[in-house]
Amino acid sequence: MSARIRTSQDLDALGAAGAATLYPDRLKILIGAASCGLAAGAAEVEAAAIQAVKELKLDAVVARTGCIGFCQREPLVDVVQPGGPRLSFGNMTAANVRKLLKGYAETGQLPAEMALCRFQSEQNVPQGQTHTYAVGANGAGKVPEWTALDFYSQQHRVILRNCGSISPLSLAEAVARGAYRGALRALTQMTPEGVVKELLGAGLRGRGGAGFPTGRKWDFARRRQADEKFMICNADEGDPGAFMDRSIMEGDPHAVLEGLIIGAHTIGSHRAFIYVRSEYPLAVSTMRHAIAQAQAHGLLGKDIFGTGFDLTVEIRKGAGAFVCGEETALIASLESRSGEPRSRPPYPANSGLWGKPTVINNVKTLSSVGAIMARGAAWYAGCGSEGNRGTTVFSLVGAVKNTGLVEVPLGITLKEMIYRIGGGAATHRPIKAVQTGGPSGGCIPASMLDLPVDYEKLAAAGSMMGSGGMIVIDSGTCMVDLARFFLTFTAEESCGKCAPCREGTKHMLRILTRICNGQATPADVGTLEQLAATVKSASLCGLGGTAPNPVLTALRYFRDEFDAHVRDHRCPAGVCRSLTTFVIDAKACIGCGLCKKVCAVKAIAGDAKSPHRIDAKTCTRCGACRSVCPVEAVVPEA
Repeated sequence: MSARIRTSQDLDALGAAGAATLYPDRLKILIGAASCGLAAGAAEVEAAAIQAVKELKLDAVVARTGCIGFCQREPLVDVVQPGGPRLSFGNMTAANVRKLLKGYAETGQLPAEMALCRFQSEQNVPQGQTHTYAVGANGAGKVPEWTALDFYSQQHRVILRNCGSISPLSLAEAVARGAYRGALRALTQMTPEGVVKELLGAGLRGRGGAGFPTGRKWDFARRRQADEKFMICNADEGDPGAFMDRSIMEGDPHAVLEGLIIGAHTIGSHRAFIYVRSEYPLAVSTMRHAIAQAQAHGLLGKDIFGTGFDLTVEIRKGAGAFVCGEETALIASLESRSGEPRSRPPYPANSGLWGKPTVINNVKTLSSVGAIMARGAAWYAGCGSEGNRGTTVFSLVGAVKNTGLVEVPLGITLKEMIYRIGGGAATHRPIKAVQTGGPSGGCIPASMLDLPVDYEKLAAAGSMMGSGGMIVIDSGTCMVDLARFFLTFTAEESCGKCAPCREGTKHMLRILTRICNGQATPADVGTLEQLAATVKSASLCGLGGTAPNPVLTALRYFRDEFDAHVRDHRCPAGVCRSLTTFVIDAKACIGCGLCKKVCAVKAIAGDAKSPHRIDAKTCTRCGACRSVCPVEAVVPEA
């Protein structure tokens, strides 16, 4: 049976064991094996590494870690030499990892020219300690330090502090990097009132929605007198293109558990739930393993830290309904009822799960709490901007060169996010807009990219922080069609309980479809705008209240595109088939023939190195030719 952890000395002893595996005295090969890495082929790379170690008789260990964020470069393999540098290698294959290890076996050095970056140091964030790696020989010092890469240069990792470094299945390694230090302080040295005061001083706001102050929410539930209270982690991440919560659970599950322990103790709860969608099997299995480890060491269960405080944590899997991200719908699902929201008040902090006071926090919020309790409010509040303290995580995707998970201080501008971290446009097409906050967020034009990323300023622009999705859009996107895409999602995900959302989103979708098909009138645009405002103001829950945001911001900032569709029967972006005729600009065409090769209906003719042409009668307007043209010679007819 594992030894119970009761004191800081117990944490020190377990952390020492974790440090021995984090920084072993032999070669360590670390495979990024979160869902993104596995999808890119990490399992094959891992198998090749294990086989190479065996065949080459290397004194080495092959271990798995979570996602460090640079999903664009998966599979990622980090190699740590004993007493030497930690080098990171991107876009690895089974063949490349064999080549890398064969070279090491022959020379005792890693091929620095293959490395993406090196780690000069890693920080134990909750304790403010730093582990420094030796630079090493064979040109390793010339490899850029990881924070010098554009993708990481502006980042500040608090929530993702351990992802990509520890084994998510090792409690000892998590403790070596500061896990449960904050929980120990909160439970043994602070009162619940003191914890609330610390959170309020830190300025932590909910990272999964409108940004309600976490300390205030906890205090509401703490003050309620009840025979039972509940703490819930909302891990029902349903936004298309969002994968922050999944990556945290897969990479650092004990950060989530620590936040739950602190929150439950503060409000007086002895039972907590993690509500996670069933589409996240790796996250579920990793969290279950972490719960079992925590129970075995006395961090969950009876008499935690010898304080007399008891807590059980259960995982409940949702069926994937987007609306269950809304807290009252989530509660209904936990109660084995249909996942439908209810009107508020009463709010869950007063009457939530089974009518009892309940606190619901997002994964990112809970993962921030342990570090705040360990380092203090002033440390956390020193990052971010006025009224928007600390960091948050975005999934930066779309038309940028560097995609992945990005943790930044609040207050950073959209321009810095897109052009510095994201590396700018992924193609020669200019960036047109950015959509923040998931399918219920708004589209902000390129002219407003100096806008700071904070709750109030994004809301004023018609968008929101939401769960942290950020989709970059280039000029090849039709904003009318994009609004229709997002509304299709929210209309399908509507639970149907209230008429404004159930009927309003469907009618808005019908109007948008008519606009994209060239069948709308100017009156339809006016009706769409009025209907969107009505759905936004009259819907029961946040799904309906925010579903019109993509439409309203598209109308607000890209009205000319709606006018072109309705009045000119033309799609300026060349996306809507009914309104688009493609032509080839003879002056721009280089005669490469790529368009001709991809045309399924043979509508393109032309000789090599000569301008090509499209037969409009044969063309199906699929846009395949445009997507492969290297010089943008295929354009919509004006």
